[in-house]
Amino acid sequence: MRRLLRTRPLMASAALALGLALAPLSAQIAPERVDLDAIYRIKQEGFQRSRAMEIMSWLTDVYGPRLTNSPGFRKAGDWAVKEMTAWGVSSARLEPFGPFGRGWSNDKYYMMATVPGGRWAVIGYAQAWTPGTNGLVSGEALLAVIETADDFDKYRGKLKGRIALTQPMRDVEAIWAPPARRFADAELSDMTRETDAQRGRGRGGRAGGPGGGRGAAQAFSRQRMQFFKDEGVLAVIAPGRGDGGTVFVGGGGSREPTGDVGLPSVTIAVEHYGRMIRTLGKELPVSIDLDIRNTFHDDTMSFNVIGELPGTDKADEVVMLGAHFDSWHAGTGATDNAAGSAVMMEAMRILKQSGVRLRRTVRIALWGGEEQGLVGSRAYVTQHFANRADMVLKPAHSKLSGYFNVDNGTGAIRGVYLQGNEAMAPIFEAWMKPFHNLGMTTLTIRDTTGTDHLAFDAVGLPGFQFIQDPLEYNSRTHHSNMDVYERIQESDMKQNAVIVASFVYHAANRDEKLPRKPLPPPQGGGRGTAPITSGGQ
Repeated sequence: MRRLLRTRPLMASAALALGLALAPLSAQIAPERVDLDAIYRIKQEGFQRSRAMEIMSWLTDVYGPRLTNSPGFRKAGDWAVKEMTAWGVSSARLEPFGPFGRGWSNDKYYMMATVPGGRWAVIGYAQAWTPGTNGLVSGEALLAVIETADDFDKYRGKLKGRIALTQPMRDVEAIWAPPARRFADAELSDMTRETDAQRGRGRGGRAGGPGGGRGAAQAFSRQRMQFFKDEGVLAVIAPGRGDGGTVFVGGGGSREPTGDVGLPSVTIAVEHYGRMIRTLGKELPVSIDLDIRNTFHDDTMSFNVIGELPGTDKADEVVMLGAHFDSWHAGTGATDNAAGSAVMMEAMRILKQSGVRLRRTVRIALWGGEEQGLVGSRAYVTQHFANRADMVLKPAHSKLSGYFNVDNGTGAIRGVYLQGNEAMAPIFEAWMKPFHNLGMTTLTIRDTTGTDHLAFDAVGLPGFQFIQDPLEYNSRTHHSNMDVYERIQESDMKQNAVIVASFVYHAANRDEKLPRKPLPPPQGGGRGTAPITSGGQ
């Protein structure tokens, strides 16, 4: 017999029972049921026989980094399908979407700087979707900071054969705060407060609309790059955010087959950049030798990794869990987001191996193209559920119960962002109670942005991101060269997989689907509505 945890005390008094019986039906809210036997089995499998770190090592050490449409991304996708199939996950497959654009990989990076006092190897990384140097090139460095249209004339005729340093030197302060931390109780308590009409915000989003300011900045950046090309610049160099050897690196150029990829572009450690700037400030030469080999991969179609655990009496309804599979390229994409992908794969393995019964079908989705604007998840939602531009609902829209996402690094799960869905609070409160002793105690009505649950929320489907301890995510690992296996916390990974498996289990087995917010209005021809091709259901 299953042990069931009820979130409200049972009423023993006959009078109270009679009163409840006579009360209006709207006042009789059934307590949310929690299956403690299933949680016990999930914990046994997830804590005693975990494979989370093994999955992590395959995704990072063997196949990382996983920039969308790069060889590592494609090989990792094939491996994930093969691995989940071996566990008994049904219909594991690569479901195509696109066109996304070309893949890109860095095959060689060599950079040496020479000043009158000596020569040193420069810590740096090629920016994604930029060209290589076509062999070894050498040139004198020149500080060429162009921030307005008036600045172009300052450098006209002075840049041929030079390597341009494109930003002024910034201050580098001591690291006063520890780079890793967990949420304090006071911080978690503060999250529970509703702050404004927008319900506050979680972490900053990568996927927000470009806006006029950003669009103008991008246009000026393209104008500046064309100027450098016209003037004969060999390569451009900028300092990375971060210090102490941590370099945060993103993309430049273009992934479009006919797009302008610009010049060889490198992001380097700020300390090495500073040495160059200070030397040039003394009117002394800085010479740079640079050899970068980058490869563009012409297949523009991409994919999401999909797999299922079939349900029983409610098999036509679906609960989804997911994380983005792609990464940036300077590290191996460990905390962003092999951690989330490994947790979700491990949750699927736990549900299968523990033998718990699932009424609804459980579907995993590991997304491509998240770093470029939730491209994979938006393509999937458009194909299967609704296009947010017109909000014409497809049949599967009514069959999805909800979607659960992990994408805030390796930190322990401490709660859930409700994304404004008030009706979810008592449900999640019940599901969290068995995990209070693991520190999962917090629900916040606030939104959090920048990851794949937004694709579901945008078309009125319940989509949720878990609250996680920040650890080193924003201070050290997110999009940096330090985003590697060693920054992963094994105990947190095990805990997160167990919690996700439990939440998915309960969503799959409750009598009703998860409650929804009102449908949003159509959003016009916004991002994420580009033509797609999908091989899914």
